[in-house]
Amino acid sequence: MLCTLWRSSNSNYHMRQLGKMPGWQRTFVITGMLACSVTGSAYLLGQEFQIERAFLGNHLVLAGHGLTAMLASIALGSALPFHLKAGYQSKRKRFSGFTQLGFLLILIVTGGMLYYGPADLREPTIQLHWLTGLVFFAIFIFHSLVKWTHNASKS
Repeated sequence: MLCTLWRSSNSNYHMRQLGKMPGWQRTFVITGMLACSVTGSAYLLGQEFQIERAFLGNHLVLAGHGLTAMLASIALGSALPFHLKAGYQSKRKRFSGFTQLGFLLILIVTGGMLYYGPADLREPTIQLHWLTGLVFFAIFIFHSLVKWTHNASKS
């Protein structure tokens, strides 16, 4: 009985720790995703909503968004295999995690289409990309903050 109890609690501890990223990796993923979201939001404000267009809507901000998107993709790739499997097995935050994954797929495809896609699909692709990006940013913050709030309430 004691051996079974220990094995069960040890297994639960292992599952909680399995999906937890090392500090450097968590920082890398959060920084990459936030940098990509902030530069994309800045360009959206300048280009689509004409807010400080000369500053926010210029090519340098767009190039920064493209570079941070590459950084975010690398960061996500570093965490995805273990974090996704552990999150699925733990049955925690599946909805927000898989929703983020779906939105990221849409963002990667539409980002590629903006550069390589046909000109006649450019406008609907732009709208789909920025709408998806805004929703993704909100879900990413929720997914990240729920963990912090959950851990803080345990203390």
